[in-house]
Parts: sequence; structure tokens; C-alpha cells
Amino acid sequence: MVGLLFLSACSPKYDWREVRSDNAPYVIALPTKPTTHTRNIDLKGITVSMTMVASEVDGVTFAVGSAELPDATQAQVALVAMKTAIINNIGGTVKQEKVLTMPQSINAPGTVALTEIEASGAAANGQHRVLFARFLAKEKRVYQLIIVGPEKSLNREVVTTFFSSFKLN
Repeated sequence: MVGLLFLSACSPKYDWREVRSDNAPYVIALPTKPTTHTRNIDLKGITVSMTMVASEVDGVTFAVGSAELPDATQAQVALVAMKTAIINNIGGTVKQEKVLTMPQSINAPGTVALTEIEASGAAANGQHRVLFARFLAKEKRVYQLIIVGPEKSLNREVVTTFFSSFKLN
């Protein structure tokens, strides 16, 4: 898999590296050395501690956010709140939305559903930005994967590399 990652988005500016989360059971490839931040957020009345692992290349941010909810039944409400918040952050409009599945774990059979969106909006400086995001839940944990930046700085190969590298443990 690692070889495919390098071949699919080979570029001097992308130094893809596998990152394992210390706070949630996942692994992902990020294009530069990541930073990690944790803060409390409100997901439609559910206060959780969300940890974001992110890196940036040419003004494009790649990030994974994860949070553990008090109860698995709150997952869908939390996912909708996460999606709404990230779209609002760019003053965006959803251009495309679809439901997909991915393996529920590296070591276990079965799949988990996820929502993928593409949105566009304008940054504070008026520059057009595009957002690609995935939202999923497994048991009490919710995840958001985002790529956001100037449209001219993004290509589909990079988006595919990032999204396909995400694996649940």
C-alpha cells in the first residue's frame, strides 16, 4: 500500500508519511509532518474533546479530527453537526454529496458507512477554496477527514491518496 501512495501522488512537495493516532484507533498518510491540537467543541449540544491531526502544503490543509462521544446513539447527530460546521467555516456550498462504505477495521470483516462531500466557498481574502471531506462513525467515535485549500492547488490524485490511506484499527 505504501508504494501505491507514493506512486499515486508523487511530487517533491508531498512527503507522504504514515501517521498513527495516539488518541483514536486509526492510521492515515499525511503529506508533511503533522501537528496535533485538542479542544472542546459543541456538536449540536454534545460537548466533546476533538483531536485534530493536520499538515499543510501550499496553503492546502489535510486534517483528521476524531472525538469520542458519551454514547454511540449520538453519532449521527454529531456527524451532521461536524459537516455543517466545516461547510460554514469556508462559507461554502455543497457541490456533491454521496454515501460510501469502507472496511470497519484493518483486522475485522465488515464495513462502515461514510458521507463524502465536495464543497466550495470563499476564504476571508476572497480567494476561491474547495473542500473535500469525509465523515464517519464507529461505535462511540466520530471522524472527519478534510482537505481544504485553493482550488488551483488541489488535484484529484492527492485527494484520493489522502482518503484511501485512512484505515481504522
